[in-house]
Amino acid sequence: MTGGTGFVGSRLIDLALQSGHAVRALTRRPHSDRDGVEWIAGSLEDQAGLDRLAEGVDAVIHVAGVINAQDAPGFEAGNVAGTQRMLDAAKRVGVSRFVHVSSLAAREPGLSLYGASKARSEELVEAAPLSSAIVRPPAVYGPGDRETLELFRMANRGLVLLPPGGRLSVVHVDDLSRLLLALAAPATPGPALVEPDDAREGGWTHHEFGKALGRAVGRKVVTLSTPRAFLRAGAALDRMVRGERAKLTPDRVNYFCHPDWAVHPARGAPAELWTPQIDTQQGLADTARWYRQHGWL
Repeated sequence: MTGGTGFVGSRLIDLALQSGHAVRALTRRPHSDRDGVEWIAGSLEDQAGLDRLAEGVDAVIHVAGVINAQDAPGFEAGNVAGTQRMLDAAKRVGVSRFVHVSSLAAREPGLSLYGASKARSEELVEAAPLSSAIVRPPAVYGPGDRETLELFRMANRGLVLLPPGGRLSVVHVDDLSRLLLALAAPATPGPALVEPDDAREGGWTHHEFGKALGRAVGRKVVTLSTPRAFLRAGAALDRMVRGERAKLTPDRVNYFCHPDWAVHPARGAPAELWTPQIDTQQGLADTARWYRQHGWL
């Protein structure tokens, strides 16, 4: 797999090992030995490393990607060119199954550079002569996640600033990982495109999710919809303060302000293949507890 050192990938490795799989994972830096895991030195820019990664495996799960870049070439390099190299490696050695982790953002490629790059990566997977599946996760949360951490911190302070009114779907990292493992089985039939979630029909309104975060941290919270103009100003300020390390970019503002990031019911996984097991309110509470235990909250 690629992305094995990130939030989703590290948990995916844990669950893969628990399920009896041996794992070969790509890494840019040395890692301690771990039973059942073979670390392959390389990156998405290193074709030779990707070839070594794919050699002799039953399936590739391509998790790695760029979620935040300063310009279109940054997204292109990580999400499009990187996916093409991984596909080339899988084709070269005859991998039986290719599972590609995309994003709901690919549904609206005109909204953001990120979404456009993910949409192009999906096109590459669909065109490849491989047995493949594409997964478009919504917002992924769980212990160890830094992307949703700030939402928990706001809830802990009693005020949750959210994008303008809309809806979103969420999925726990463990549920997402179980789906990826199920889709990686070479003989797995099923849809070529899956949008998984927590089974909450219609997703969550921003206000509902803010209140759920408050319950998770044990606080009554006030939720406020943040105007797009305010978010754009915040992105400009973040760029001034943190430069290329800025988390809130204009591209992410465009993504955040879209009113509908709920999954499409027709694109859910068949129940015989996968169903979510983690209740979101409990999952949020468990995540908040983990943050506190590790001094993040």
